Amino acid sequence: MKRLFIFIIAIPLFLGCNDDILDAPSQDRISEDAVWEDENLIKAYHTGLYNSILHGFKIHMQSKATDEAYCAIGWDIGNIPLGTLTPDNVTSVAVDHWTGGGNLYYWDVGFQYVRKINIFLEKMAEGLIEFDDKARLIAEAKFLRAYVYFSLIERFGGVPIVRESYGLGADKVFTRNSFEECVEFIEENLVEAIPDLPTKYASTDPNFGRATVDACQALRSRLFLYAASPLFNPTNDKSKWQRAADAAEALLASDYELHPDYTTLFNQPTGYQNDELIFVRPFSATNAHTAPMDNLNRRYGAYGGWWASNGPSQNLVDDYDMINGEPAFIYPGGVKTINPDSGYDPQNPYANRDPRFEATIIHDESIYHGDKHEMWVASDGESWGFDSYRQSGDNPRTNYVLRKFMPGDDVPLSWQQPYTNPWIIFRLAEIYLNYAEAKFELGDEPTCREYISKVRARVGMPPIPDEVSGEELRRRLYNERRIELAFEEHRYWDLRRWKLAMEVENQPIYGMDIIKDVETDVKTYTPVKLLDRKFDEKMYLLPIDANEILRNEGMENNW
Repeated sequence: MKRLFIFIIAIPLFLGCNDDILDAPSQDRISEDAVWEDENLIKAYHTGLYNSILHGFKIHMQSKATDEAYCAIGWDIGNIPLGTLTPDNVTSVAVDHWTGGGNLYYWDVGFQYVRKINIFLEKMAEGLIEFDDKARLIAEAKFLRAYVYFSLIERFGGVPIVRESYGLGADKVFTRNSFEECVEFIEENLVEAIPDLPTKYASTDPNFGRATVDACQALRSRLFLYAASPLFNPTNDKSKWQRAADAAEALLASDYELHPDYTTLFNQPTGYQNDELIFVRPFSATNAHTAPMDNLNRRYGAYGGWWASNGPSQNLVDDYDMINGEPAFIYPGGVKTINPDSGYDPQNPYANRDPRFEATIIHDESIYHGDKHEMWVASDGESWGFDSYRQSGDNPRTNYVLRKFMPGDDVPLSWQQPYTNPWIIFRLAEIYLNYAEAKFELGDEPTCREYISKVRARVGMPPIPDEVSGEELRRRLYNERRIELAFEEHRYWDLRRWKLAMEVENQPIYGMDIIKDVETDVKTYTPVKLLDRKFDEKMYLLPIDANEILRNEGMENNW
Protein backbone atom coordinates (compact mmCIF):
# COMPACT_ATOMS: atom_id res chain seq x y z
CA MET A 1 0.00 0.00 0.00
CA LYS A 2 1.18 3.50 -0.79
CA ARG A 3 0.07 6.65 0.99
CA LEU A 4 0.32 9.90 -0.90
CA PHE A 5 -0.25 13.23 0.81
CA ILE A 6 -1.74 15.71 -1.61
CA PHE A 7 -0.86 19.38 -1.30
CA ILE A 8 -2.57 22.30 -2.99
CA ILE A 9 -0.30 24.48 -5.10
CA ALA A 10 -1.46 28.09 -5.20
CA ILE A 11 -1.53 29.60 -8.69
CA PRO A 12 -1.12 33.39 -8.64
CA LEU A 13 -3.25 35.18 -11.20
CA PHE A 14 -2.49 38.86 -11.25
CA LEU A 15 -5.19 41.54 -11.39
CA GLY A 16 -5.35 45.22 -12.03
CA CYS A 17 -6.45 47.73 -9.38
CA ASN A 18 -9.89 47.60 -7.84
CA ASP A 19 -11.33 50.51 -5.88
CA ASP A 20 -13.83 48.44 -3.90
CA ILE A 21 -11.39 46.74 -1.53
CA LEU A 22 -14.06 45.10 0.63
CA ASP A 23 -15.65 43.37 -2.35
CA ALA A 24 -12.39 42.50 -4.13
CA PRO A 25 -10.50 39.25 -3.91
CA SER A 26 -6.88 39.32 -2.76
CA GLN A 27 -4.85 41.63 -4.98
CA ASP A 28 -2.24 39.00 -5.89
CA ARG A 29 -4.51 36.11 -6.76
CA ILE A 30 -7.98 35.25 -7.94
CA SER A 31 -10.21 32.95 -5.96
CA GLU A 32 -10.47 29.41 -7.21
CA ASP A 33 -14.18 29.80 -8.00
CA ALA A 34 -13.52 32.85 -10.17
CA VAL A 35 -11.03 30.92 -12.30
CA TRP A 36 -13.57 28.31 -13.30
CA GLU A 37 -16.23 30.85 -14.24
CA ASP A 38 -14.08 32.81 -16.69
CA GLU A 39 -13.17 31.43 -20.11
CA ASN A 40 -9.92 33.38 -20.35
CA LEU A 41 -8.75 32.28 -16.92
CA ILE A 42 -9.66 28.69 -17.68
CA LYS A 43 -7.58 28.82 -20.85
CA ALA A 44 -4.67 30.41 -18.97
CA TYR A 45 -4.78 27.58 -16.42
CA HIS A 46 -5.01 25.03 -19.22
CA THR A 47 -2.04 26.51 -21.08
CA GLY A 48 0.02 26.12 -17.92
CA LEU A 49 -0.62 22.38 -18.04
CA TYR A 50 1.66 22.19 -21.10
CA ASN A 51 4.61 22.85 -18.82
CA SER A 52 4.31 19.15 -17.99
CA ILE A 53 5.91 18.51 -21.40
CA LEU A 54 9.64 18.19 -20.82
CA HIS A 55 12.25 19.61 -23.15
CA GLY A 56 15.92 18.69 -23.31
CA PHE A 57 17.50 22.12 -23.70
CA LYS A 58 18.64 22.23 -20.09
CA ILE A 59 22.04 22.84 -18.48
CA HIS A 60 22.32 19.08 -18.02
CA MET A 61 21.23 17.28 -21.17
CA GLN A 62 20.29 13.65 -20.67
CA SER A 63 23.19 12.59 -22.91
CA LYS A 64 25.50 13.07 -19.91
CA ALA A 65 23.84 10.09 -18.23
CA THR A 66 24.59 7.85 -21.25
CA ASP A 67 27.47 6.74 -23.46
CA GLU A 68 26.68 9.58 -25.86
CA ALA A 69 28.86 12.00 -23.89
CA TYR A 70 31.62 12.27 -21.31
CA CYS A 71 30.15 13.66 -18.11
CA ALA A 72 33.15 15.45 -16.61
CA ILE A 73 31.54 16.11 -13.22
CA GLY A 74 30.98 13.81 -10.28
CA TRP A 75 27.96 15.54 -8.77
CA ASP A 76 24.31 15.96 -9.81
CA ILE A 77 23.91 14.09 -13.12
CA GLY A 78 27.46 12.79 -12.70
CA ASN A 79 26.05 10.36 -10.15
CA ILE A 80 24.51 8.36 -12.99
CA PRO A 81 27.65 7.25 -14.87
CA LEU A 82 29.56 6.83 -11.60
CA GLY A 83 26.84 4.56 -10.23
CA THR A 84 26.51 6.68 -7.07
CA LEU A 85 22.85 7.67 -7.47
CA THR A 86 20.78 6.68 -4.42
CA PRO A 87 17.32 7.39 -3.01
CA ASP A 88 19.04 10.02 -0.86
CA ASN A 89 20.48 12.06 -3.75
CA VAL A 90 18.11 11.26 -6.61
CA THR A 91 16.58 14.74 -6.52
CA SER A 92 19.92 16.03 -7.83
CA VAL A 93 18.64 14.81 -11.21
CA ALA A 94 15.11 16.15 -10.72
CA VAL A 95 13.48 17.92 -13.64
CA ASP A 96 12.94 20.99 -11.43
CA HIS A 97 16.57 21.06 -10.25
CA TRP A 98 18.25 24.28 -11.39
CA THR A 99 20.30 22.29 -13.91
CA GLY A 100 17.26 20.46 -15.30
CA GLY A 101 18.66 17.17 -14.01
CA GLY A 102 18.82 15.61 -17.46
CA ASN A 103 15.01 15.29 -17.25
CA LEU A 104 15.39 12.19 -15.13
CA TYR A 105 13.65 12.38 -11.74
CA TYR A 106 10.02 13.27 -12.53
CA TRP A 107 8.11 11.88 -9.54
CA ASP A 108 7.27 15.11 -7.71
CA VAL A 109 6.68 17.27 -10.77
CA GLY A 110 4.78 14.51 -12.55
CA PHE A 111 2.28 14.02 -9.74
CA GLN A 112 1.90 17.77 -9.29
CA TYR A 113 0.76 17.95 -12.90
CA VAL A 114 -1.48 14.91 -12.51
CA ARG A 115 -3.27 16.82 -9.76
CA LYS A 116 -3.52 20.01 -11.81
CA ILE A 117 -4.89 18.10 -14.78
CA ASN A 118 -7.38 16.25 -12.58
CA ILE A 119 -8.60 19.57 -11.16
CA PHE A 120 -9.12 20.89 -14.67
CA LEU A 121 -11.07 17.82 -15.78
CA GLU A 122 -13.23 17.87 -12.63
CA LYS A 123 -14.07 21.55 -13.03
CA MET A 124 -14.96 21.09 -16.68
CA ALA A 125 -17.24 18.20 -15.73
CA GLU A 126 -19.12 20.45 -13.30
CA GLY A 127 -20.46 22.44 -16.23
CA LEU A 128 -20.10 25.88 -14.65
CA ILE A 129 -19.35 27.42 -18.04
CA GLU A 130 -19.61 26.48 -21.70
CA PHE A 131 -17.46 27.77 -24.56
CA ASP A 132 -16.73 26.72 -28.13
CA ASP A 133 -13.48 24.77 -27.74
CA LYS A 134 -14.15 23.26 -24.32
CA ALA A 135 -14.21 19.70 -25.66
CA ARG A 136 -10.84 20.20 -27.33
CA LEU A 137 -9.26 21.53 -24.15
CA ILE A 138 -10.59 18.53 -22.21
CA ALA A 139 -9.13 16.21 -24.83
CA GLU A 140 -5.78 18.01 -24.66
CA ALA A 141 -5.76 17.60 -20.87
CA LYS A 142 -6.31 13.85 -21.26
CA PHE A 143 -3.40 13.67 -23.72
CA LEU A 144 -1.24 15.54 -21.23
CA ARG A 145 -2.23 13.15 -18.45
CA ALA A 146 -1.27 10.27 -20.72
CA TYR A 147 2.07 11.90 -21.47
CA VAL A 148 2.79 12.49 -17.77
CA TYR A 149 1.97 8.90 -16.91
CA PHE A 150 4.17 7.58 -19.70
CA SER A 151 7.00 9.76 -18.40
CA LEU A 152 6.46 8.29 -14.94
CA ILE A 153 6.35 4.64 -15.90
CA GLU A 154 9.41 4.72 -18.15
CA ARG A 155 11.33 5.99 -15.12
CA PHE A 156 9.75 4.08 -12.23
CA GLY A 157 7.69 1.20 -13.62
CA GLY A 158 4.19 0.95 -12.15
CA VAL A 159 3.01 4.01 -10.22
CA PRO A 160 -0.23 4.92 -8.42
CA ILE A 161 -3.04 5.78 -10.80
CA VAL A 162 -4.68 8.93 -9.46
CA ARG A 163 -7.96 9.74 -11.21
CA GLU A 164 -9.13 12.64 -9.04
CA SER A 165 -7.75 15.55 -7.08
CA TYR A 166 -7.59 15.66 -3.31
CA GLY A 167 -7.79 18.64 -0.97
CA LEU A 168 -5.24 20.19 1.32
CA GLY A 169 -3.81 17.69 3.78
CA ALA A 170 -5.82 14.79 2.39
CA ASP A 171 -4.64 11.48 3.78
CA LYS A 172 -5.34 9.09 0.95
CA VAL A 173 -4.08 5.54 0.72
CA PHE A 174 -3.12 4.30 -2.74
CA THR A 175 -1.87 1.07 -4.14
CA ARG A 176 0.96 1.18 -6.59
CA ASN A 177 -0.58 -0.04 -9.82
CA SER A 178 1.23 -2.48 -12.06
CA PHE A 179 3.08 -1.35 -15.15
CA GLU A 180 0.44 -3.07 -17.31
CA GLU A 181 -2.40 -1.27 -15.51
CA CYS A 182 -0.64 2.04 -16.11
CA VAL A 183 -0.24 1.24 -19.82
CA GLU A 184 -3.97 0.64 -20.09
CA PHE A 185 -4.71 3.85 -18.17
CA ILE A 186 -2.58 5.80 -20.64
CA GLU A 187 -4.33 4.12 -23.54
CA GLU A 188 -7.71 4.92 -21.98
CA ASN A 189 -6.81 8.62 -21.85
CA LEU A 190 -5.61 8.63 -25.45
CA VAL A 191 -8.68 6.83 -26.75
CA GLU A 192 -10.92 9.34 -24.95
CA ALA A 193 -8.88 12.29 -26.24
CA ILE A 194 -8.70 11.41 -29.94
CA PRO A 195 -12.33 12.14 -31.02
CA ASP A 196 -12.14 15.80 -29.95
CA LEU A 197 -8.69 16.64 -31.29
CA PRO A 198 -7.64 17.89 -34.73
CA THR A 199 -5.66 15.37 -36.75
CA LYS A 200 -2.57 17.56 -36.89
CA TYR A 201 -1.22 21.10 -37.03
CA ALA A 202 1.31 22.16 -39.63
CA SER A 203 4.65 23.15 -38.12
CA THR A 204 3.92 26.71 -39.32
CA ASP A 205 0.63 26.89 -37.40
CA PRO A 206 0.67 28.93 -34.15
CA ASN A 207 -1.08 25.97 -32.48
CA PHE A 208 1.74 23.57 -33.34
CA GLY A 209 2.82 22.08 -30.02
CA ARG A 210 -0.74 21.43 -28.85
CA ALA A 211 -2.14 17.91 -28.67
CA THR A 212 -3.45 16.30 -31.86
CA VAL A 213 -4.67 12.91 -32.98
CA ASP A 214 -1.26 12.26 -34.51
CA ALA A 215 0.51 13.20 -31.27
CA CYS A 216 -1.71 10.65 -29.50
CA GLN A 217 -0.81 8.01 -32.10
CA ALA A 218 2.90 8.80 -31.73
CA LEU A 219 2.67 8.45 -27.95
CA ARG A 220 0.86 5.14 -28.42
CA SER A 221 3.68 4.00 -30.71
CA ARG A 222 6.35 4.73 -28.11
CA LEU A 223 4.22 3.44 -25.23
CA PHE A 224 3.53 0.06 -26.81
CA LEU A 225 7.12 -0.30 -28.05
CA TYR A 226 8.40 0.17 -24.50
CA ALA A 227 5.72 -2.14 -23.09
CA ALA A 228 6.81 -4.87 -25.52
CA SER A 229 10.53 -4.51 -24.73
CA PRO A 230 12.46 -6.97 -22.54
CA LEU A 231 12.50 -4.78 -19.41
CA PHE A 232 8.70 -4.77 -19.26
CA ASN A 233 7.95 -7.91 -21.30
CA PRO A 234 10.26 -10.59 -19.88
CA THR A 235 8.28 -13.44 -21.46
CA ASN A 236 8.53 -11.82 -24.91
CA ASP A 237 4.78 -11.87 -25.44
CA LYS A 238 4.51 -11.41 -29.23
CA SER A 239 1.05 -9.86 -28.96
CA LYS A 240 2.70 -6.86 -27.32
CA TRP A 241 5.04 -6.48 -30.28
CA GLN A 242 2.06 -6.70 -32.62
CA ARG A 243 0.36 -3.93 -30.67
CA ALA A 244 3.50 -1.83 -31.06
CA ALA A 245 3.64 -2.50 -34.79
CA ASP A 246 -0.03 -1.59 -35.22
CA ALA A 247 0.42 1.66 -33.30
CA ALA A 248 3.35 2.74 -35.47
CA GLU A 249 1.59 1.63 -38.65
CA ALA A 250 -1.30 3.99 -37.87
CA LEU A 251 1.03 6.90 -38.71
CA LEU A 252 2.75 5.43 -41.76
CA ALA A 253 -0.03 6.43 -44.15
CA SER A 254 -0.08 10.02 -42.88
CA ASP A 255 1.25 12.92 -44.92
CA TYR A 256 4.42 13.37 -42.86
CA GLU A 257 7.71 12.97 -44.67
CA LEU A 258 11.35 12.94 -43.71
CA HIS A 259 12.88 16.41 -43.75
CA PRO A 260 15.44 16.49 -46.58
CA ASP A 261 18.27 18.01 -44.52
CA TYR A 262 19.41 16.39 -41.26
CA THR A 263 21.01 19.63 -40.03
CA THR A 264 18.08 22.00 -40.57
CA LEU A 265 15.75 19.35 -39.18
CA PHE A 266 16.96 20.41 -35.73
CA ASN A 267 18.22 23.99 -35.84
CA GLN A 268 15.47 26.03 -37.47
CA PRO A 269 13.19 28.26 -35.35
CA THR A 270 9.74 27.35 -34.13
CA GLY A 271 7.31 28.00 -36.98
CA TYR A 272 9.68 26.75 -39.71
CA GLN A 273 8.17 24.45 -42.35
CA ASN A 274 9.14 20.91 -41.40
CA ASP A 275 6.91 18.02 -42.43
CA GLU A 276 8.71 15.44 -40.31
CA LEU A 277 7.66 16.88 -36.97
CA ILE A 278 4.63 15.39 -35.22
CA PHE A 279 4.79 16.99 -31.77
CA VAL A 280 7.26 19.44 -30.21
CA ARG A 281 7.89 21.71 -27.27
CA PRO A 282 7.93 25.12 -29.04
CA PHE A 283 9.88 28.22 -28.05
CA SER A 284 9.48 31.92 -28.79
CA ALA A 285 11.57 35.09 -28.54
CA THR A 286 10.09 35.74 -25.11
CA ASN A 287 10.37 32.09 -24.04
CA ALA A 288 13.66 31.03 -25.58
CA HIS A 289 16.44 28.63 -24.60
CA THR A 290 20.22 28.87 -24.48
CA ALA A 291 21.24 25.42 -25.78
CA PRO A 292 23.95 26.74 -28.15
CA MET A 293 25.70 28.71 -25.43
CA ASP A 294 25.29 25.89 -22.96
CA ASN A 295 26.87 23.32 -25.28
CA LEU A 296 29.28 24.92 -27.75
CA ASN A 297 32.88 25.42 -26.63
CA ARG A 298 34.83 28.36 -25.27
CA ARG A 299 35.62 29.74 -28.74
CA TYR A 300 32.10 31.20 -28.65
CA GLY A 301 32.03 32.12 -24.96
CA ALA A 302 30.04 28.94 -24.34
CA TYR A 303 30.38 26.27 -21.65
CA GLY A 304 30.81 22.93 -23.46
CA GLY A 305 27.77 21.56 -21.65
CA TRP A 306 28.70 23.45 -18.44
CA TRP A 307 31.98 22.30 -16.89
CA ALA A 308 32.70 20.89 -20.38
CA SER A 309 30.52 17.96 -19.35
CA ASN A 310 28.61 17.25 -22.58
CA GLY A 311 31.43 16.49 -24.99
CA PRO A 312 30.35 13.71 -27.36
CA SER A 313 32.17 10.46 -26.63
CA GLN A 314 34.51 8.42 -28.78
CA ASN A 315 32.11 5.56 -28.04
CA LEU A 316 29.45 7.36 -30.09
CA VAL A 317 31.86 8.49 -32.80
CA ASP A 318 33.00 4.89 -33.37
CA ASP A 319 29.42 3.79 -34.01
CA TYR A 320 28.90 5.97 -37.09
CA ASP A 321 29.09 3.83 -40.23
CA MET A 322 31.36 4.60 -43.14
CA ILE A 323 29.84 6.23 -46.21
CA ASN A 324 29.88 2.87 -48.02
CA GLY A 325 27.38 1.58 -45.45
CA GLU A 326 29.80 -0.63 -43.56
CA PRO A 327 30.33 -0.32 -39.81
CA ALA A 328 33.77 1.07 -38.99
CA PHE A 329 34.22 -1.66 -36.38
CA ILE A 330 33.16 -5.27 -36.03
CA TYR A 331 33.29 -7.54 -32.97
CA PRO A 332 34.45 -11.07 -33.82
CA GLY A 333 34.52 -13.08 -30.63
CA GLY A 334 33.47 -9.95 -28.76
CA VAL A 335 36.73 -8.16 -29.64
CA LYS A 336 36.48 -4.69 -31.18
CA THR A 337 38.25 -4.81 -34.55
CA ILE A 338 38.48 -2.46 -37.54
CA ASN A 339 36.15 -3.71 -40.26
CA PRO A 340 38.42 -4.43 -43.26
CA ASP A 341 35.51 -3.80 -45.66
CA SER A 342 34.79 -0.35 -44.28
CA GLY A 343 37.80 1.66 -45.43
CA TYR A 344 38.18 3.16 -41.94
CA ASP A 345 41.59 4.71 -41.29
CA PRO A 346 42.35 5.22 -37.59
CA GLN A 347 44.78 8.03 -38.50
CA ASN A 348 42.16 9.76 -40.64
CA PRO A 349 39.21 8.83 -38.48
CA TYR A 350 36.68 11.44 -39.59
CA ALA A 351 36.90 10.85 -43.34
CA ASN A 352 34.07 9.22 -45.28
CA ARG A 353 31.68 8.74 -42.38
CA ASP A 354 27.87 8.70 -42.31
CA PRO A 355 26.88 12.36 -43.00
CA ARG A 356 24.99 12.43 -39.70
CA PHE A 357 28.38 12.39 -37.97
CA GLU A 358 29.34 15.81 -39.35
CA ALA A 359 25.81 17.11 -38.63
CA THR A 360 25.98 15.97 -35.01
CA ILE A 361 29.57 16.44 -33.82
CA ILE A 362 32.25 19.13 -34.17
CA HIS A 363 35.68 17.46 -34.28
CA ASP A 364 39.28 18.41 -35.00
CA GLU A 365 39.42 20.32 -38.32
CA SER A 366 35.62 20.75 -38.46
CA ILE A 367 34.42 24.02 -39.97
CA TYR A 368 31.57 25.56 -37.98
CA HIS A 369 30.39 29.17 -38.21
CA GLY A 370 33.31 29.76 -40.55
CA ASP A 371 35.83 28.66 -37.92
CA LYS A 372 38.23 25.74 -38.27
CA HIS A 373 38.37 23.88 -34.98
CA GLU A 374 41.76 22.80 -33.67
CA MET A 375 41.77 20.22 -30.86
CA TRP A 376 45.41 19.06 -31.09
CA VAL A 377 48.19 19.23 -28.50
CA ALA A 378 51.81 19.53 -29.66
CA SER A 379 54.06 16.54 -29.13
CA ASP A 380 56.27 18.57 -26.78
CA GLY A 381 53.24 19.66 -24.77
CA GLU A 382 54.17 23.32 -25.13
CA SER A 383 51.38 24.43 -27.47
CA TRP A 384 47.92 23.38 -28.50
CA GLY A 385 44.97 24.24 -30.71
CA PHE A 386 42.54 26.97 -29.72
CA ASP A 387 39.77 24.40 -29.17
CA SER A 388 41.86 21.95 -27.16
CA TYR A 389 40.90 21.09 -23.61
CA ARG A 390 44.30 22.52 -22.69
CA GLN A 391 43.14 25.96 -23.82
CA SER A 392 40.04 26.17 -21.60
CA GLY A 393 38.15 24.17 -19.03
CA ASP A 394 35.05 24.84 -21.14
CA ASN A 395 36.45 22.81 -24.05
CA PRO A 396 35.39 19.15 -23.64
CA ARG A 397 38.16 16.67 -22.82
CA THR A 398 36.85 14.26 -25.45
CA ASN A 399 37.94 16.77 -28.10
CA TYR A 400 34.41 16.72 -29.52
CA VAL A 401 31.66 19.35 -29.28
CA LEU A 402 27.92 18.96 -29.84
CA ARG A 403 26.82 20.32 -33.23
CA LYS A 404 23.29 18.94 -33.45
CA PHE A 405 20.68 21.63 -32.62
CA MET A 406 23.31 24.36 -33.04
CA PRO A 407 22.41 27.37 -35.24
CA GLY A 408 23.60 27.95 -38.77
CA ASP A 409 26.11 30.57 -39.83
CA ASP A 410 23.39 33.21 -40.22
CA VAL A 411 22.42 33.15 -36.52
CA PRO A 412 24.59 34.97 -33.94
CA LEU A 413 26.21 33.01 -31.13
CA SER A 414 25.60 35.01 -27.98
CA TRP A 415 24.06 34.70 -24.54
CA GLN A 416 21.80 37.58 -25.58
CA GLN A 417 20.45 35.76 -28.65
CA PRO A 418 17.02 34.10 -28.12
CA TYR A 419 17.15 30.59 -29.61
CA THR A 420 13.75 29.21 -30.55
CA ASN A 421 14.31 25.94 -32.38
CA PRO A 422 11.78 23.52 -30.83
CA TRP A 423 12.58 20.46 -28.77
CA ILE A 424 11.27 17.55 -30.81
CA ILE A 425 9.12 15.07 -28.89
CA PHE A 426 7.92 12.93 -31.79
CA ARG A 427 9.05 12.85 -35.43
CA LEU A 428 8.52 10.51 -38.35
CA ALA A 429 11.99 8.91 -38.26
CA GLU A 430 11.32 7.62 -34.75
CA ILE A 431 8.04 6.10 -35.91
CA TYR A 432 9.86 4.36 -38.78
CA LEU A 433 12.39 2.92 -36.34
CA ASN A 434 9.68 1.93 -33.85
CA TYR A 435 7.94 0.08 -36.67
CA ALA A 436 11.18 -1.55 -37.82
CA GLU A 437 11.88 -2.82 -34.32
CA ALA A 438 8.40 -4.23 -33.78
CA LYS A 439 8.50 -5.94 -37.17
CA PHE A 440 11.91 -7.43 -36.42
CA GLU A 441 10.63 -8.91 -33.18
CA LEU A 442 7.66 -10.37 -35.09
CA GLY A 443 10.03 -12.08 -37.54
CA ASP A 444 9.40 -9.73 -40.47
CA GLU A 445 13.02 -8.92 -41.30
CA PRO A 446 12.38 -7.53 -44.83
CA THR A 447 10.08 -4.82 -43.41
CA CYS A 448 12.61 -4.10 -40.66
CA ARG A 449 15.36 -3.57 -43.24
CA GLU A 450 13.04 -1.47 -45.40
CA TYR A 451 12.24 1.04 -42.67
CA ILE A 452 15.79 1.29 -41.36
CA SER A 453 16.86 1.95 -44.94
CA LYS A 454 14.23 4.68 -45.38
CA VAL A 455 15.82 6.56 -42.49
CA ARG A 456 19.33 6.07 -43.87
CA ALA A 457 18.31 7.17 -47.36
CA ARG A 458 17.58 10.70 -46.12
CA VAL A 459 21.35 11.31 -45.76
CA GLY A 460 22.40 9.20 -48.76
CA MET A 461 23.48 6.14 -46.77
CA PRO A 462 23.18 2.73 -48.49
CA PRO A 463 20.30 0.45 -47.51
CA ILE A 464 20.76 -2.45 -45.13
CA PRO A 465 21.72 -5.41 -47.35
CA ASP A 466 19.31 -8.34 -47.61
CA GLU A 467 21.92 -10.71 -46.24
CA VAL A 468 22.01 -8.83 -42.92
CA SER A 469 19.76 -10.95 -40.72
CA GLY A 470 19.19 -12.30 -37.24
CA GLU A 471 21.31 -10.86 -34.44
CA GLU A 472 23.38 -8.81 -36.88
CA LEU A 473 20.19 -7.12 -38.07
CA ARG A 474 19.25 -6.47 -34.46
CA ARG A 475 22.65 -4.84 -33.92
CA ARG A 476 22.17 -2.65 -37.00
CA LEU A 477 18.66 -1.73 -35.89
CA TYR A 478 19.80 -0.72 -32.41
CA ASN A 479 22.71 1.23 -33.86
CA GLU A 480 20.44 3.08 -36.27
CA ARG A 481 18.43 4.38 -33.32
CA ARG A 482 21.70 5.37 -31.60
CA ILE A 483 22.84 7.41 -34.60
CA GLU A 484 19.57 8.86 -35.92
CA LEU A 485 18.19 9.82 -32.49
CA ALA A 486 21.46 10.87 -30.83
CA PHE A 487 21.08 13.50 -28.08
CA GLU A 488 17.27 13.42 -28.38
CA GLU A 489 16.67 11.61 -25.06
CA HIS A 490 16.27 8.11 -26.42
CA ARG A 491 19.57 6.39 -25.60
CA TYR A 492 19.08 6.30 -21.80
CA TRP A 493 15.68 4.61 -22.12
CA ASP A 494 16.59 2.37 -25.06
CA LEU A 495 19.49 0.70 -23.27
CA ARG A 496 17.28 0.04 -20.27
CA ARG A 497 14.21 -1.25 -22.06
CA TRP A 498 16.43 -3.53 -24.19
CA LYS A 499 18.04 -4.84 -20.95
CA LEU A 500 21.48 -3.98 -22.37
CA ALA A 501 22.51 -1.46 -19.75
CA MET A 502 24.43 -4.00 -17.65
CA GLU A 503 26.68 -4.56 -20.67
CA VAL A 504 26.85 -1.10 -22.24
CA GLU A 505 26.66 1.19 -19.22
CA ASN A 506 29.54 -0.61 -17.51
CA GLN A 507 31.87 0.20 -20.40
CA PRO A 508 34.30 3.11 -19.98
CA ILE A 509 33.83 6.42 -21.77
CA TYR A 510 36.55 7.35 -24.25
CA GLY A 511 37.71 10.53 -25.92
CA MET A 512 40.34 11.17 -28.58
CA ASP A 513 43.87 12.41 -27.97
CA ILE A 514 45.24 14.29 -30.96
CA ILE A 515 49.02 14.82 -30.89
CA LYS A 516 50.64 17.08 -33.48
CA ASP A 517 54.30 16.39 -34.19
CA VAL A 518 56.24 19.63 -33.68
CA GLU A 519 58.63 18.78 -36.53
CA THR A 520 56.36 17.32 -39.19
CA ASP A 521 52.92 18.76 -38.21
CA VAL A 522 51.54 15.23 -38.68
CA LYS A 523 48.73 14.40 -36.28
CA THR A 524 48.35 11.11 -34.45
CA TYR A 525 44.90 10.06 -33.22
CA THR A 526 44.69 7.81 -30.16
CA PRO A 527 41.52 6.95 -28.19
CA VAL A 528 41.91 7.70 -24.49
CA LYS A 529 39.90 6.32 -21.57
CA LEU A 530 38.33 9.13 -19.56
CA LEU A 531 35.81 7.52 -17.23
CA ASP A 532 35.09 4.13 -15.70
CA ARG A 533 31.36 3.74 -15.22
CA LYS A 534 29.24 1.54 -12.97
CA PHE A 535 25.78 0.13 -13.49
CA ASP A 536 23.99 -2.41 -11.28
CA GLU A 537 20.93 -4.50 -12.05
CA LYS A 538 18.78 -2.45 -9.67
CA MET A 539 19.45 0.69 -11.73
CA TYR A 540 17.15 -0.25 -14.61
CA LEU A 541 14.49 1.85 -12.88
CA LEU A 542 15.06 5.06 -10.95
CA PRO A 543 14.67 5.07 -7.17
CA ILE A 544 12.05 7.18 -5.45
CA ASP A 545 13.34 9.97 -3.20
CA ALA A 546 13.97 8.66 0.31
CA ASN A 547 12.02 11.56 1.80
CA GLU A 548 8.99 10.54 -0.23
CA ILE A 549 9.23 7.05 1.26
CA LEU A 550 9.44 8.51 4.78
CA ARG A 551 6.39 10.69 4.18
CA ASN A 552 4.30 7.87 2.76
CA GLU A 553 3.76 4.88 4.99
CA GLY A 554 4.17 1.62 3.15
CA MET A 555 5.55 3.15 -0.06
CA GLU A 556 7.81 0.56 -1.68
CA ASN A 557 10.93 1.89 -3.35
CA ASN A 558 12.50 0.48 -6.50
CA TRP A 559 15.84 0.11 -4.68
